[in-house]
Amino acid sequence: MSTDEPTTITLREALRAGLREALQADERVLLLGEDIGAYGGCFAVTMGLLEEFGPERVRDTPLSEVAIVGAAIGAAMNGLRPIVEIMTCNFSLLALDQIVNNAATLLHMSGGQFNVPVVIRTTAGAGRQLAAQHSHSFEPTFAHIPGIRVLSIATHEDARGVLAAALADPDPVVLFEYPRIMTLEAAPPAEPVAVDLTSAAVRRSGGDVTLVTYGATLHTVLDAALALAEDGIEAEVIDLRSLRPLDDATVLASVARTHRAVVVEEAWRTLGIGAEVAARITEQAFYDLDAPVGRIGCAEVPLPYAEHLEQAALPQVAGIVEAVGRVMHRG
Repeated sequence: MSTDEPTTITLREALRAGLREALQADERVLLLGEDIGAYGGCFAVTMGLLEEFGPERVRDTPLSEVAIVGAAIGAAMNGLRPIVEIMTCNFSLLALDQIVNNAATLLHMSGGQFNVPVVIRTTAGAGRQLAAQHSHSFEPTFAHIPGIRVLSIATHEDARGVLAAALADPDPVVLFEYPRIMTLEAAPPAEPVAVDLTSAAVRRSGGDVTLVTYGATLHTVLDAALALAEDGIEAEVIDLRSLRPLDDATVLASVARTHRAVVVEEAWRTLGIGAEVAARITEQAFYDLDAPVGRIGCAEVPLPYAEHLEQAALPQVAGIVEAVGRVMHRG
């Protein structure tokens, strides 16, 4: 690394590097979204790309998510590789018709004649006092839908490397990013790291309990693992990354070693990813378990604006440590 290069970059900058590399690598790639051009994107991820690649490839769109996604689907079916930015995932509901009834089904309904290689980027999660308007975690909603891939981005390596894999996939891919960790800093990857769109990642090894999570909550869980280590409990931390399809093999292999599991997510607990993971562990690894699978999710309320109430609603280190204590029979 030269002395002119930064020693750390933010996760936002890693995402931007991935977009830049995608635009450089393939002239069919274009970006579509509200305020992604001159303004640089709602979370500044696309800052500078308009000046670098021009308005034909970095396109500010009207304020209509259904139109943006519909245009991207048509472009994808005609040979382009569009990347859509939807500011926050609550706005994605306005495009659900296009995503669920078109992007996810056209390959099936056309008898295999039409793939839809569109990538949809959006943000999810709370922790920034955006209240009930913009603090949703709709990853479980999208992971419920056959015909699309759903990925959750929580590390710099994944942020930079995921787009190459997503654009190479012939089917629709939905990427969830997290404003709460956009400014998180880490050493820049020397080169893009290839991302497997179907695999979970073991972010910390341990033999006493398996902690399964995804998204921004990964960093809370890693902090909890450090707190547990001070008490002599070594937790293995699994970042699901791929929410559809789920990587059962990595989770089950960990549970076979640790015999205990706690699933932590920022989405509401009812009918969430955690419920699905817990069910799969129970179905496939029941006799490996020494305790019921623990689950932690967001409080079942619209997210409050007040910071202390917002934090009380979200999974925190103390709650994770307490849940581990229960499955370790210490509570």
